[in-house]
Amino acid sequence: MQTVDDYLQYLRGKGFQFQEDVVGFIYFGKHYTNASDEMINTAIELTLKAQKKFDGSFYVSLLETFVKNQIHTRKDAIKFVKDHELLAI
Repeated sequence: MQTVDDYLQYLRGKGFQFQEDVVGFIYFGKHYTNASDEMINTAIELTLKAQKKFDGSFYVSLLETFVKNQIHTRKDAIKFVKDHELLAI
């Protein structure tokens, strides 16, 4: 499993440039929700896919939804957003 740092580095390699405030907000969401790195990475991925950029409030809302619904894996998170039509992915 990739750490959040590894995932952010991977995204940088794909051309995503995150400012310091965005990275700080990503870690704020991690600590605020106590979500795993897998859930953080999934929320970042889904946020970028849905919004075409990083949207902090969307990201935190996804994390809160995952935690509230006891979703712990990327597979379950993607199934949840599809089943509840939260995102068109």
